[in-house]
Amino acid sequence: MCCVGGVGSCSDTGKSGACGTMLEEETDQTYENVLAEIQSFELPIEATLRSVYDDQPNAHKKFMEKLDACIRNHDKEIEKMCNFHHQGFVDAITELLKVRTDAEKLKVQVTDTNRRFQDAGKEVIVHTEDIIRCRIQQRNITTVVEKLQLCLPVLEMYSKLKEQMSAKRYYSALKTMEQLENVYFPWVSQYRFCQLMIENLPKLREDIKEISMSDLKDFLESIRKHSDKIGETAMKQAQHQKTFSVSLQKQNKMKFGKNMYINHDRIPEERNETVLKHSLEEEDENEEEVLTVQDLVDFSPVYRCLHIYSVLGDEETFENYYRKQRKKQARLVLQPQSNMHETVDGYRRYFTQIVGFFVVEDHILHVTQGLVTRAYTDELWNMALSKIIAVLRAHSSYCTDPDLVLELKNLIVIFADTLQGYGFPVNRLFDLLFEIRDQYNETLLKKWAGVFRDIFEEDNYSPIPIVNEEEYKIVISKFPFQDPDLEKQSFPKKFPMSQSVPHIYIQVKEFIYASLKFSESLHRSSTEIDDMLRKSTNLLLTRTLSSCLLNLIRKPHIGLTELVQIIINTTHLEQACKYLEDFITNITNISQETVHTTRLYGLSTFKDARHAAEGEIYTKLNQKIDEFVQLADYDWTMSEPDGRASGYLMDLINFLRSIFQVFTHLPGKVAQTACMSACQHLSTSLMQMLLDSELKQISMGAVQQFNLDVIQCELFASSEPVPGFQGDTLQLAFIDLRQLLDLFMVWDWSTYLADYGQPASKYLRVNPNTALTLLEKMKDTSKKNNIFAQFRKNDRDKQKLIETVVKQLRSLVNGMSQHT
Repeated sequence: MCCVGGVGSCSDTGKSGACGTMLEEETDQTYENVLAEIQSFELPIEATLRSVYDDQPNAHKKFMEKLDACIRNHDKEIEKMCNFHHQGFVDAITELLKVRTDAEKLKVQVTDTNRRFQDAGKEVIVHTEDIIRCRIQQRNITTVVEKLQLCLPVLEMYSKLKEQMSAKRYYSALKTMEQLENVYFPWVSQYRFCQLMIENLPKLREDIKEISMSDLKDFLESIRKHSDKIGETAMKQAQHQKTFSVSLQKQNKMKFGKNMYINHDRIPEERNETVLKHSLEEEDENEEEVLTVQDLVDFSPVYRCLHIYSVLGDEETFENYYRKQRKKQARLVLQPQSNMHETVDGYRRYFTQIVGFFVVEDHILHVTQGLVTRAYTDELWNMALSKIIAVLRAHSSYCTDPDLVLELKNLIVIFADTLQGYGFPVNRLFDLLFEIRDQYNETLLKKWAGVFRDIFEEDNYSPIPIVNEEEYKIVISKFPFQDPDLEKQSFPKKFPMSQSVPHIYIQVKEFIYASLKFSESLHRSSTEIDDMLRKSTNLLLTRTLSSCLLNLIRKPHIGLTELVQIIINTTHLEQACKYLEDFITNITNISQETVHTTRLYGLSTFKDARHAAEGEIYTKLNQKIDEFVQLADYDWTMSEPDGRASGYLMDLINFLRSIFQVFTHLPGKVAQTACMSACQHLSTSLMQMLLDSELKQISMGAVQQFNLDVIQCELFASSEPVPGFQGDTLQLAFIDLRQLLDLFMVWDWSTYLADYGQPASKYLRVNPNTALTLLEKMKDTSKKNNIFAQFRKNDRDKQKLIETVVKQLRSLVNGMSQHT
């Protein structure tokens, strides 16, 4: 057992010793690797050392021991190497000591040789330095000459620039600046004076811009002040050109034998040719004196400024400034004076300023490229045209003088023709002229209304007396009157119309001439002018003359005689309308047979006036009858009639006879109507007199007296005061009175009551109400007159009869009322 155990123990001990030997060998190998790494310097030493200290305890001590052993080995190797090479080192030192003496000798020789060489080259050095200095100077001189040759053109150009600035040749100065910057300055850009020049050029450019802009402002102010003169010149040129063209046209028309009317008379062709030749000569002289817009305005500031800004590359700024300023000036030019409408000079100044403005713009458009464009001028013109039309429409409405309106029209035509010649559209202006034409016609109508009123005021409303042939021809020359019977009569004789007729006819022709003046130069055809003349003449006849006639007819102081003469006058004026149509045809050369030719409305105009005069005759005649009737002074309680007609009625009948004698000059129907109207009105007035509510009672004697007056009226009617009535037509005007009076005179109440409502009744025209009213008035009278006669049987019977009839009439009236 012990042996076994001993063997086992020994075996374990052997194993542990072998294990310890193996561990030590591994540790030594590790330290050798660390030392190799430290010597190689390839790995970081910190990591290597850290591996040493981190392996085992007491590793530091073991490592240091290993490191000391390594150091000792290296020292031994160094010592071996030094011992091996020591003999060679000693031999080398010995050789150097031998060479030292030869080296010192060589140094002395070299020093001596160098001293002698230096002494020998001093003079050469001096001459060489002189040569070098001369060559440097020569090179510098050459360089300076070359640089000066480069600088001289720059200086010359800059001097030229200064001269151009002093001479105000700014466009040339800018071109010079461009040459300096693009050509000359790059040559000498390294010099300071060039930099100063370069820095000065922008300032010079700004100075040029300011100076040119100042010149432009002066130019704009100048053309603003002189725009009216420019416009006046342009309008004169346009007017002269148009007048010349019109004169040639007239001359050509005369060659073809066409008629001309000047100053309302026909002028012989020879005289026309003389007048036209003289006018053409005057126009030629005037054309030579007329200046052009270029003569009146110096446009060089605009050209210069445009060129300057173009060169400076700031053309857009200049264009915007120019257009902005011109638009401001346009607004100022288009603003009229408040009293412009008072005189033609106000309109003329307004037009000339506008024309001057656009003439300048048109010139700028054609002589410059891009400063103003056609689109810009069209936009500006459209804006201006709208403003012009609004201004003219507003101010022309204040014009009440046709001469001023006509002058305004002529100015507008010249204004439009002038601007049309410069390419501006003016159709809207001619459309405006048609509006102004209507206003012109209105002012003419107002003026001629005053003329007609004056003619009517001065007329004596009696036929024109003629004592000799000369007076007869004078009237015929003024008014187209044709009457063979009057021509056959011997002097003295009378025209049927009064003095106002030829005067009115002449004034109508004058109106046509005045209306024609406005139609001239409107670029309208003869047909349109003919239509305008006829329409305006129709307005004169239908409105103005008709209104004046109606006002005249209604005037209180116009009596029956005057009204009769007015009717006669209107008849002759109506007949003269065809001559007025011929007159217009001669002016316009448009035949009346043309389909669209407007006819004159004289027929309806004078017919209406006649009807109004006839109505006024009827009214005044009735008023005169009323005046006579108001003079009636009946004694409604008289017991017996006077036996003769009342005085007022006889005077009235005599008046009517004299008036109806005057009516013999009137058309038959007018006189008959007036006579019938007078008789009917007289009958109505007499009937109203009987039935007057203020008349409370009436006696039989008064009825008999009234009957005598009615008999006179019937006698007057039967005497045929106006011829043309058939049978008893005129007497029928008094039929109501006659039947009523017959009923009361005969006292045939039984027949009346029995036949009432029958077509064949004897008293068909007697109304029950009328009979009742009159009977009640007679009943009251009978009661008062028979207070003391009531004991007489006849009177009592009559009173009872009246009461009975009154009751029956009331019953009849009540029955009629219920039936109604």
